[in-house]
Amino acid sequence: RLGLERADTAEKALTVIVDLLEKYGQGGNCMESHMAFTYHNSFLIADRKEAWVLETSGKYWAAEKVEAGGVRNISNQLSITTKIDREHPELREYAKSKGWWDGEKEFDFAATYSYVNTARMTTSRGRYCEGYKLLNKHKGSISSEIMMEILRDKESGINMEGGFMTTGSMVSVLPQEPGLPCIHYFTGTPDPER
Repeated sequence: RLGLERADTAEKALTVIVDLLEKYGQGGNCMESHMAFTYHNSFLIADRKEAWVLETSGKYWAAEKVEAGGVRNISNQLSITTKIDREHPELREYAKSKGWWDGEKEFDFAATYSYVNTARMTTSRGRYCEGYKLLNKHKGSISSEIMMEILRDKESGINMEGGFMTTGSMVSVLPQEPGLPCIHYFTGTPDPER
């Protein structure tokens, strides 16, 4: 929210978020229930001209600029691997100091900072993998209607039911022509299928 308030481009919003992360850190319960459940955050940040993925681990972070015409998704796990366009200045040194990376092989953020086997992320049947497949199936022809279909998909787990439910979804249309208005669709109920 502060990135939206304080920045007029996606990259500036990324800078706002990482500056706040450096100053204040992150934390807090991810649920309103009494169950203690926390995780580090990932963000999709876009404007009319570019998009970024920002993923965090404590105060450390990596950011990947989404290629023009490309598709990208996130889903409760680190997914930035070796394509890192911006990063915390001590990201690699911290990983070396913890013994997570030897400083010799190519640096892979997700593999280094995750508990999850990143090779498995794109082959296992999970929300990240299914979202990746659905976005790539429609790459080059994604409309707001197709994006809404993807966000309503229950079989993939993108629209979750049960103990953890999808609480809302948002689809934004951001025309590159500055004279055209941006359009934002929000769900009005916890279930995007409604």
